[in-house]
Amino acid sequence: MSSTTVINAWTSEAKSDSKSSQSDIDKAEVVKVNNNDEEAIYNSSLLLGLDLTQSNALFNPQLSIMNPGDGLRLRPLQLGDYSTGFLQLLGQLTKVGEISQEQWEMRFKGMKKKDGTYFITVLEDIHTNQVIGAATLVVEQKFIHGCSQVGRVEDVVVSDQYRGRQLGKLMVAVAVVLAKRLDCYKATLNCTDKMIKFYNGLGFKCEEGDANFMVIRL
Repeated sequence: MSSTTVINAWTSEAKSDSKSSQSDIDKAEVVKVNNNDEEAIYNSSLLLGLDLTQSNALFNPQLSIMNPGDGLRLRPLQLGDYSTGFLQLLGQLTKVGEISQEQWEMRFKGMKKKDGTYFITVLEDIHTNQVIGAATLVVEQKFIHGCSQVGRVEDVVVSDQYRGRQLGKLMVAVAVVLAKRLDCYKATLNCTDKMIKFYNGLGFKCEEGDANFMVIRL
């Protein structure tokens, strides 16, 4: 089986001229080109323009989509991430199991074909080319609320070597603001008891009379 590689999700060029002031340069239009459409699980242009201030997350120092932290880059999951530590990162969250590259590629391509459903965003250390954070937004279409849709936030994880840098908040905020951009009327998640305070701080709450998550393990 041929190997796959991770492709830089962005190219950019700031437009300015010699007469522009520093303020104008700071506000210069930045042209972004998605150059990995076939490799990414969703179109990376969806991340452009996301405003994290639309979430309840507060960052100090400030983080953004294009500046998620020193040496870090936000982008969609790519086919080549089989070899960048994504599965090992998920292993810090829950049991993953042994997944061959063939299984990985079949699942990735199957999820990608379900257009508008799976939005897996990762955080990459550009110095090591390793995935060190991830969050999944699953969009569920509904007949209710005028054929609207719900966003489910799942599989939020940051490498234990990078914790304490607001990156967990960042990944959740990205998923929530992306859900809003995709016209979801609400975003939901389930978490362990010890994580309730963390998610409360990001705007999630247990609604009165509707706060039970139930499951049958199959």
